[in-house]
Amino acid sequence: MLRRRTPVVTGPELDDLPLHRVLAELRHSPQMHGLAAGASRPPWTTAAELLRTTGRDWDRRVHRVQVLARALPPVVADRWFKDRPRDPDALVVRACVRVAQAGEDRRADPRERYADCMRAAQAAPEDPTPWLALLSLMTAYGSPTRSVFPVWTEAVARDPWNRTACHRMLDHLSPRGHGTLMELLDFAERCASQAPYGSPVALLPLAARVELVSHRTSGDVTTAFAADGHWYERQAGVEADHALAHWFRTAAAPHAEALADLNLLAFALTRMRRTEDAGPVFRRLGRRMTPHPWNLAPEAARDFQYWRDRALG
Repeated sequence: MLRRRTPVVTGPELDDLPLHRVLAELRHSPQMHGLAAGASRPPWTTAAELLRTTGRDWDRRVHRVQVLARALPPVVADRWFKDRPRDPDALVVRACVRVAQAGEDRRADPRERYADCMRAAQAAPEDPTPWLALLSLMTAYGSPTRSVFPVWTEAVARDPWNRTACHRMLDHLSPRGHGTLMELLDFAERCASQAPYGSPVALLPLAARVELVSHRTSGDVTTAFAADGHWYERQAGVEADHALAHWFRTAAAPHAEALADLNLLAFALTRMRRTEDAGPVFRRLGRRMTPHPWNLAPEAARDFQYWRDRALG
């Protein structure tokens, strides 16, 4: 008997093949492990080349920098900055790496990380990435929303309707972050209603609904069962229809995190038992599953496979 194939769980690079190749080279580079100190090619070179070719595609750049920030050891980011102290890419990546560290270690001094972000912002005045790093830093340390919104505004002023910027603000406004359910849902609805046709921001209310269910679930089986009722509300259907009409069914070019949004949309439609609408979404997805939001199910991979098979007949 043939075994059933399991879905592919993608890495943080999603379907970005150039980024995947850079991450693979970094993982297998002896210099990343403190070896080959005298090699002529510094360990940060591949990352630098990737960002140089990315250019002013801010959506793609933000995605690549945030993935690199968690993959690059701090010593490599520091070496890049030391070798190229005036290189905007070196300053931006170093700031993002240090912010990622701060998110994992709340004892780190936020003032140093703040200074890193501001130096990066000055070196790359048109780039929204340093401002998004600062937004993440402020969320990690629980800054009040009134202080965070101006930082978010700086980011979207440089790249209006940047997907990552909207999702970062959503994280901050979540009750699991530093906001309230009312703030979370209101922000998502306002952004989606004003976003241009074809923008992935159209899915923000569904992302907020996933966050709402996550908040209400809190690991309790009884509460989790009750939380599923949020998917049967009339407003949930309105949000799904908006996402389908204003993003999925448009001719918009794929963005850097389209794979994450396809998984979000497929998940939401399956929770609503709208398998007919979910079919085309799964068809575009193939077997490329992202951990979030399927990890809300007890067995994420099995849940993904079940609904994929059902939607595709």
